[in-house]
Amino acid sequence: MKRDLRVLTAVGALLLTLSTAHAAFAQKRGGVLKIYFFDSPASMSIHEETTAAGQGPMMGVFNNLVLYKQDVPQSGLQSIVPDLASEWSWDEDKTQLTFRLREGVKWHDGKPFTAKDVQCTWTC
Repeated sequence: MKRDLRVLTAVGALLLTLSTAHAAFAQKRGGVLKIYFFDSPASMSIHEETTAAGQGPMMGVFNNLVLYKQDVPQSGLQSIVPDLASEWSWDEDKTQLTFRLREGVKWHDGKPFTAKDVQCTWTC
C-alpha cells in the first residue's frame, strides 16, 4: 500500500511538472527578453564591428546573402550556405560575383526585398 502511494505521488508530481513546463512553452507575443551578454557592442553596425560582441547580437536581427553553416565547427568555402541569396557565381576572371536573390522575401513592413536593398547596404 505504501509503495502504491509513493508511485501515485511520484506520477502526480511528474504530471504537475510536465503541465508547468508545458505552460512555459506557451509563449505570448511581445514583451522583453533579457539575457546576459559578456560585452557592450560599440555599435549595431555589422559592417563596422568585427568582434563577437558586435556581430553576435545582430545575427538575430539581420540576414546575410550567404553565411557559414552554424553546425560546422570550422568555417571555410565548403561550409558557405545561402541565406537571402539562392545561388551565386563568379565571372570567368573571378573578379565579379553575382548573387541571385531568394524570391518572396519581404521586409517587416511587407515591402519586397530587392537588389537595390543589397546595393544600399554598401552605398547608403
